Amino acid sequence: MTENSQAQPAANPELPTQYAPAEVEGKLYERWVERGYFEADEKSGKPPYTIVIPPPNVTGSLHLGHAFEHTIIDALTRRKRMQGYETLWQPGMDHAGIATQNVVERELAKEGKSRHDLGREAFVERVWQWKEESGGQISGQMRRLGDGVAWSRERFTMDDGLSDAVQTIFKRLFDDGLIYRAERIINWCPRCLTAISDIEVEYQDDDGELVSIKYGDGDETLVVATTRAETMLGDTAVAVHPDDERYAHLVGRRIKLPLTDRTIPVVADTHVDPEFGTGAVKVTPAHDPNDFEIGRRHDLPNVTVMDERAVITTPGPFQGLDRYEARSAIVAALRADGRIVAEKRPYVHSVGHCSRCKTTVEPRLSLQWWVKVETLAKEAGDAVRDGRVTIHPKEMESRYFAWIDNLNDWNISRQLWWGHRIPVWHGPNGETVCVGPNDEPPTGEGWHQDTDVLDTWFSSGLWPFSTLGWPEQTPSLEKFYPNSVLVTGYDILFFWVARMMMFGLYAMDGTPPFHTIALHGMVRDQFGKKMSKSFGNAVDPLDWMDKYGADAVRFTLARGANPGVDVPIGEDWVQGSRNFANKIWNATRFAMMNGATVEGPLPDASEMSATDRWILSRLNETVAQVDALYEDYQFAKLSDALFHFAWDEVFDWYVELSKTTFFAGGEQAKVSGRVLGEVLDVTLRLLHPIVPFVTETLWTTLTGKESVVVADWPADSGFRDQAAEREIEHLQQVVTEVRRFRADQGLQSGQKVPGRLDLSATPLAAHEAAIRQVLRLQAAGDDFHATATLPVAGATVALDLSGTIDVAAERKRLTKDRDAAEKEKQQAVAKLGNEAFLAKAPDNVVDKIRGRLSKADADIERITAQLAALPES
Repeated sequence: MTENSQAQPAANPELPTQYAPAEVEGKLYERWVERGYFEADEKSGKPPYTIVIPPPNVTGSLHLGHAFEHTIIDALTRRKRMQGYETLWQPGMDHAGIATQNVVERELAKEGKSRHDLGREAFVERVWQWKEESGGQISGQMRRLGDGVAWSRERFTMDDGLSDAVQTIFKRLFDDGLIYRAERIINWCPRCLTAISDIEVEYQDDDGELVSIKYGDGDETLVVATTRAETMLGDTAVAVHPDDERYAHLVGRRIKLPLTDRTIPVVADTHVDPEFGTGAVKVTPAHDPNDFEIGRRHDLPNVTVMDERAVITTPGPFQGLDRYEARSAIVAALRADGRIVAEKRPYVHSVGHCSRCKTTVEPRLSLQWWVKVETLAKEAGDAVRDGRVTIHPKEMESRYFAWIDNLNDWNISRQLWWGHRIPVWHGPNGETVCVGPNDEPPTGEGWHQDTDVLDTWFSSGLWPFSTLGWPEQTPSLEKFYPNSVLVTGYDILFFWVARMMMFGLYAMDGTPPFHTIALHGMVRDQFGKKMSKSFGNAVDPLDWMDKYGADAVRFTLARGANPGVDVPIGEDWVQGSRNFANKIWNATRFAMMNGATVEGPLPDASEMSATDRWILSRLNETVAQVDALYEDYQFAKLSDALFHFAWDEVFDWYVELSKTTFFAGGEQAKVSGRVLGEVLDVTLRLLHPIVPFVTETLWTTLTGKESVVVADWPADSGFRDQAAEREIEHLQQVVTEVRRFRADQGLQSGQKVPGRLDLSATPLAAHEAAIRQVLRLQAAGDDFHATATLPVAGATVALDLSGTIDVAAERKRLTKDRDAAEKEKQQAVAKLGNEAFLAKAPDNVVDKIRGRLSKADADIERITAQLAALPES
C-alpha cells in the first residue's frame, strides 16, 4: 500500500465512545472548504477529471433525488482526487424560467398585484431580489451532504459570463441559418401563459367526453368524432383517406360547418386512418399539430378561436367563454340542432398537462423562435455511434437514439419576462437584427427588442463549457473541457443531455461535451412507488441526516445505485447504514486501543500469522474489485463489497480472531497490530468517497495525517496468499457450523460452554485459541461430560451442554421439524415421479419442486446430525 502523507501518527489516539455525526460533520466540511481541498487548479500538471453538477433550480431544495445523484458524483470526484487527478466538480444553479417567475408572481399576488402592475424591468428586478434573498437554499443543503464542489467557481445561468455565452451561440446559430422564426403549433400553457416544449408536457389519462357530430346535410353529410368540441369553431376542412370509397364523391366539395355561416372543403389526405371511427376527421389547423400539417399540404386557412388564456374569441354566442364552458355550450347547441349523433361519457383518453402547474396544455398556432436541429442532432447521434461518447449502461443507447434520430425542430422562445431575452431587434419596416454580446443594438424610432425569452434548457445546454469561461478561450476551458463524465438521471436524457450534446459539438468544433454519460434511475419508496408530496411518501433527506447522519444517507443511496435502475429506499435501510457507521467507529476504536498502528513498514510475510496473511490477501482483492466496479459505475456492487469486507471479514472475523494475539502481547501482537493498522488505513480510504465524515475522523486519528480527502487512493500491491485464504475458510467452516449448532440449541451468542477441540486432522492447530475465543468455549475441566459431539470439516468439537438446555424438549422440537421435512420430501418425490405431471408442468414449476426436494434433504441431514449430537435424556 502507498504512503499518503508525511505527517506522523498520533501517539495515543483517543476517540469518544460513540460516534455523534451532528458534532463532527459541519466542522469537518468547513475545514475541507477552508483548506481548499475541493478547488481545481488549471495550472497544475495533474491530469484533469471534470464533472458538472446538473444545475438545480434556484427555486429548489435538496430532495432525495438530488442527494442520490450528488452522492454518486461526490464519490467519483473524491476517488479521482485521491488518485492524483486535478478534479473539478463544477457547481451552480439554473434560473429556472417558468418555475421562478411563478414563485415571484405568487408572492406578488399576495400583495394584490401582478407582474403587469410592475412592468417588465421592475418585475425582473424583483425576481433578482427574490433570488438573492430566498433562492439557492440548496447550496447550504449540499454542504450538509458533504458535496466536494469547487465553491469559488459557482455559476448561475444568468450571470454575466453565461449570458455572454448564450448571446454568442444564439448569434452563431442565427448567422448559420440554424435559428429561425415561424408560425407553428406549439404546446401552450394557459396558466403560465407561455409556450412549453414537448418534453415539458406530462401525459395522463383523464375522463373526458367523445361526441360524434354530423357535418353537412343530405347527401353531403359526414360524421366526425372529437373530444374537443370547442375547436370546431376553427375547423377549415374535413379530411378523409384518398382510397376511402365511402367519401370519394365528397372530396373537393364544400359542406356546411355547424353553428356557423361557413362552408368548409372535404380534402383527401393519407394521414387519415379509414379504419378508425367513421374514417372522417375534422381539421383545425390552428389548434392541432397534425391538423396543422394537413392544412399546410392543402393550403387551408388557420383560424384561431382562443386567446392565450384559452378563452373563445370567435364572435358570436360563445365569445368570452373559457374552453370548458364553451365545450359544454357548443355540445348543447349542437344537440339542440340535431347534430349530435353519439355521446360517450366518461371517455378516458391521454391528455397533456404542463409539467410545472399541471394545467391542461392547449395546442396553439403561434409565432415562435426555433432551432433547426437536423444537422445538430445527426452530429449528436454520430458522436455516440462512433464511440466518442459512451452511454452507460449501454442498453440506454436505444432510448437516446430513438429520441435524437427523430428530433423535431426545437421551440426555444418563451413568453416570459424572467430569462435570457432573445437578442434580436425588430425594426419599423420589418427589419430583423441579431446582436452579439459585443455588438451595439440598433436604435431609433420603431426599433425594439424581441419580447420573448429563451427556453431554460437553451442556457443549461451550454453548461459544460459556458461554466469554464466560453466563448473566451480560458485556461479553465483548455484544461477541463471536455468533461470526463456526465452523471444524470435517465429522465432528463432528452431534456438536457441531448441539448448539451448538440451545443457542445457545435460550439467546440466537433468535440463532445463529455466522454461518458452515466445514467442513473429515480429514487422511489421502499415499495417501488414514485416519491411525491401528493402520495404522502416524499422524504426530506435533511430529516434523515438529522436523525442518522449524512454518511448513513449517502451509504444507503449508493448501495441502491445500479446503473440506469430506479432506487427503492426506506428509513429502515438508513438505520441499517447508521449501524454500519457505528460498527466502523466501534471496531476501529477497539483496534486502536489494542495495538493497531500505521507506524513503520509492514512486516515480512514470513513474520505474519496465517490470519494476517489472509486478511491482507482479501484486502488487496477488495481493492482490485472496488476499482473495477468504480470504472463500471456499479455503485451498488462496490458498496456491497465494501460493506461485507469491512463488517464481515475485518470486524467480525479478523478482529475477533486476533483478540487472543493482542491479549497475549509480545512480538506477534506487534506484527498483527501493524497488519490491522494497514487494513484499517486502506479500508477507511476505500470507504471515504461514500462515507466521508466518519472515515475522516477515524483515519486522521489512526494516522495522525492531515486529511483522508487528500490521501492517496489505495493500490493493489499484488499480495495474494491462496493457502492462507483456504486455511481461514476452513476455520470459518468450523466456526460457522458450531455457531449454527449453538443457535439451534438456543444458546446465547455470548454464552460460554465447556468444549474440547480435536484439530489434528486439520491445518488449524495454531488457531485453537482463536477458535475458542470466537466460539466462547471454555477449557474442558475434570468434570467435563461431552453431551454433544460435532464432526465439522475434519475437526471434532465436543460440548458439555449439561444444564444449558432442556434436552427432552429440544429432542421433541427437532423431531417435529424432521418429520415436517420428511413429509415435504415425500410430496416432492411423488410429484417428480409423476410423468403426467412432468409433461404438463412449466419448467419453472418443476425447478421449484426440485429446489424444495433439495432443501428438504439438507434439512433432514442437518436435523439428524443435531439429534445425534444431543445427550441422552
